[in-house]
Amino acid sequence: MLIDSQTDESTPSPPVLEVRKIVKTFRHVEALRGADFDVRAGEIVGLVGDNGAGKSTLIKTICGVYEPTSGTILVNGKEVSIDSPSVARRLGIEVVYQDLGLAPDLSAVENLFLGREIVLGGKFGQLFGFLNRRAMLHETNEAMTRFNLEIVKPTREVGTMSGGQQQRVSIVSAAMGQGRVLLLDEPTAALGVEARRRVTDLIRTIRDGGAGVVIISHDLPDLMEIADRIHIMRQGQRVAVLDREDFDLELIVDIMSGAFV
Repeated sequence: MLIDSQTDESTPSPPVLEVRKIVKTFRHVEALRGADFDVRAGEIVGLVGDNGAGKSTLIKTICGVYEPTSGTILVNGKEVSIDSPSVARRLGIEVVYQDLGLAPDLSAVENLFLGREIVLGGKFGQLFGFLNRRAMLHETNEAMTRFNLEIVKPTREVGTMSGGQQQRVSIVSAAMGQGRVLLLDEPTAALGVEARRRVTDLIRTIRDGGAGVVIISHDLPDLMEIADRIHIMRQGQRVAVLDREDFDLELIVDIMSGAFV
């Protein structure tokens, strides 16, 4: 267990994403007070904290929604400036918010390629932006196999799919964007038991493929089952990091509430 954001000398590999001493103020409110965070390739990191702890502000700062007041963000050890979500995506940082961000009237194929559609080659394809639907469907089928994404008909509108299927489509879309880091906001919220299992299996598959996965969740028991480490925030700072062997529900709650000193 690591307390008070000290450096862990036994870290087996450098972080794919690291945040150092991030401060974010909104007028007179200091939402982040020197927050630290890191995730390595091929691991699942949980990010927890009580309401107002700064989790959402930290994530929005990492993905370019907010610009930090001060502090440093590093990707693969290199300091970067992230001033928009498009910059974050170019750096390999993908985020899936709780509302999923899917277009319900479009098919799973169209959602998987939203914003990065494949167009037909040749003059007319490039000039008029005609979509290469055959190539998109082919890559969708490959992704469904790679990520064990079970969709009966990928050309079906996602608005007609179950909540669990929609969640998996959204996560796979982020993974297909070649993200080095996936930030998932409450990925299993409001899902039934079987849908939750399928989502967590998908997250493990993405982790095993080498991506760093960050899960923001209030469901501590579920998070403890899937995470490799858990970062705990309180009052705008990271106050502890627990390795898997240190996971203990009562301890996590005590640290979150400030009862553990």
